[in-house]
Amino acid sequence: MFKVGEALIGQEPELAHIDLVIGDKSGPAGQAFLNGLTNLSEGHTPLLGVIKPNLPTKPSTLIVPKVTIQDMGDTEKIFGPAQEAVSKAVADSLEEGIIEEEEVEDKVIIASVFIHPEAKDFQKIYRYNYGATKLAIKRALNEYPTPKEVIKEKDIGGHPIMGNRITRLSKPPYLQVALDTTNFQHVEKLLKEIPEDDHIIFEVGTPLVKKYGVDVVSRMREIREDAFIVVDLKTLDTGNLEARMVADAGGDGVVVAGIASKPTIEGVIEEADKTGIYSIIDTINMKNPIELLKQLDQKPDILELHRAIDVEDEAEHAWGNIENIKKELDGGLVSVAGGIKSKNVQEAIEAGADILVVGRAITGAKDPEGAAREIIDEIKTSL
Repeated sequence: MFKVGEALIGQEPELAHIDLVIGDKSGPAGQAFLNGLTNLSEGHTPLLGVIKPNLPTKPSTLIVPKVTIQDMGDTEKIFGPAQEAVSKAVADSLEEGIIEEEEVEDKVIIASVFIHPEAKDFQKIYRYNYGATKLAIKRALNEYPTPKEVIKEKDIGGHPIMGNRITRLSKPPYLQVALDTTNFQHVEKLLKEIPEDDHIIFEVGTPLVKKYGVDVVSRMREIREDAFIVVDLKTLDTGNLEARMVADAGGDGVVVAGIASKPTIEGVIEEADKTGIYSIIDTINMKNPIELLKQLDQKPDILELHRAIDVEDEAEHAWGNIENIKKELDGGLVSVAGGIKSKNVQEAIEAGADILVVGRAITGAKDPEGAAREIIDEIKTSL
């Protein structure tokens, strides 16, 4: 038996974060337990779970401080409220039948405990660590979460330290606001005015990135920290290098031109995959994107059907082949760009578009917030 559990409870600075393992004494958990007791580490010395002096808890529990113990103040928090809380939670789990009594002598628990250096309230330290330990034990023994729960929840909300930043586009359709300007003051205004919504993506347009470089992403995050930001480099060469530049700058997606060479496109896709960002092929000036997709050994995350700004008044979009494109994308998304307005949002979505790229209809509007809301409202009617 080898079970893993985790729980976070409370508020800083007294919040408790517990990582624990429950396993057999005769297995790897038992070996780790012995190693922890005999191989001490300065500042992270493990201690046995003791409810009170001379009363260790059962199953035998080893408590490992996650944060380096610097002085006697830190020591008192671990050897006082944290030790009692973890030990009592284990004992209560035994009493309540969460842990089977007949197995108690065959099992051990290893609990890693986080105590914030600025934590002061011993009562809160006790309560939060007690609750977190008990919850982590239940989760471990119930094998929480299931694979289905992980897949369902992974893109909902976010880590409390990172905030609610969206990193995966799992619930299309989306509105992508194309910031095709060289005026950063206007960009700042738009970032502040366009409503907060999980279905909004921001695009660093090619003119904007040419003027300010990829570091413009950092400036944008100072205004809108949790935004999903795509950088439209329209890469034509050195694909892996430019994809890495966007990832290092904090971007969430990078655009490569579909008319680039196959090695360049695949370099972008491979590097984007390594760094956890989206690879996007822009089909501007391409006649047959499906043929390109068939040639690629690895498919992009997004294919953008793009009509250039310079010819928007000359031709209508052709969205009828999105279904066939998706067959070649291995689960990837399709975005449409050029001439998208609120009046044709439903038409694009019905054709299969996952992302609607809108530029001047929002960025050039007298009321950008209202223009964005109008399109978002149209998008949400399809959800």
